[in-house]
Amino acid sequence: MKPLKTELQDSETLRDLGSASVQIVHDLKNQLNGLKLYATFLRKRMEKAERPADEQETLAKLISGLERAAADMNVLVRFGRTLELRRQSGTDLARLLQDSAEGEHVETDGGPFEGDFDPVLLAEALKNITAEAFGESAQADGASRVRLSSKDSWALVEWQGSAAHAGSGEEDPFRSLAGAAGLRMALAAKIVRAHGGEVSSEGGRLRARLPLQK
Repeated sequence: MKPLKTELQDSETLRDLGSASVQIVHDLKNQLNGLKLYATFLRKRMEKAERPADEQETLAKLISGLERAAADMNVLVRFGRTLELRRQSGTDLARLLQDSAEGEHVETDGGPFEGDFDPVLLAEALKNITAEAFGESAQADGASRVRLSSKDSWALVEWQGSAAHAGSGEEDPFRSLAGAAGLRMALAAKIVRAHGGEVSSEGGRLRARLPLQK
């Protein structure tokens, strides 16, 4: 599904519409969480009553779907609201990146990589970008890699996807807002920019640039 686009030029209308949508999604998320509690209760009752396996499997799939929908709605709510950074001086970007790299080896050049970062939010952003860069196409053939370098009090993180993932010619994944994955990438970009950094996408590579402590 292609992302929806609007021809409206009234910024105030768009802002009000966005605020209202965020509140509605927030309420829907709470309702889904309530349905999940009821479904979980029923699953436990069915397990005790030794109901047929196909009924228990169907209910488990229902709970899983509710969890995914609630998680996606939570991302939308957070994207639509102002970020509140809890910066910690001396946070090691290299450690955050390695912990968020989904098992990928991180190549480093230069350092140190300490900065005034919110470790929780920035780790989330790095993890989401890594997931987009590699996805299911990450191979053990050396085509996928993560590289961290520093220059003039700035850190540059580069994600090089596998050959099947590179050079697709698609629009900027940080701006597409296509589906749940696109929304997570937009939130990742928002987190990086809130730290005074910037993101970009070119030739199958995703990049994030962040200021370091001088």
